Amino acid sequence: MPNYATALDPVFQALADPTRRAVLERLSRGPAATMDLARPFGMALPSFTQHLSVLEGAGLVRSRKEGRVRTYELAPRRLAAAERWLAARRARWEKRLDQLDDYLMTMKENEG
Repeated sequence: MPNYATALDPVFQALADPTRRAVLERLSRGPAATMDLARPFGMALPSFTQHLSVLEGAGLVRSRKEGRVRTYELAPRRLAAAERWLAARRARWEKRLDQLDDYLMTMKENEG
C-alpha cells in the first residue's frame, strides 16, 4: 500500500489548493482554454499557469495545443484512484465505528 499512497501524493498535493480545486470544478463542465480558465482568478498568467502545471504533473488534467491556444481537460484516472483510496479508508473507519458501537451496546446491556 505505501507505493500506491506515494503515487497519490501529487494528487492530494494538487487538491490541497483552492485555486486548483476550482479549476477542476470548471473543467468538470468541459475543456477550456488557458485564458478562459485564468479569467476568474485575477492573478498574473504565469502564476496561474503554475497551477495548471501542478494539475498536469499530478495527472489530473491533460492539455493540447492548437496554434497558440492551449486547451485543458480533465484526466479522471488519477482522481478515480484517489477516490478509491478514500473509499477504502472510509470503509475501514465505518467498520471500526460499527465495532465500537457493538462494544458500547454490549457494555450497556451488561450494566442492566
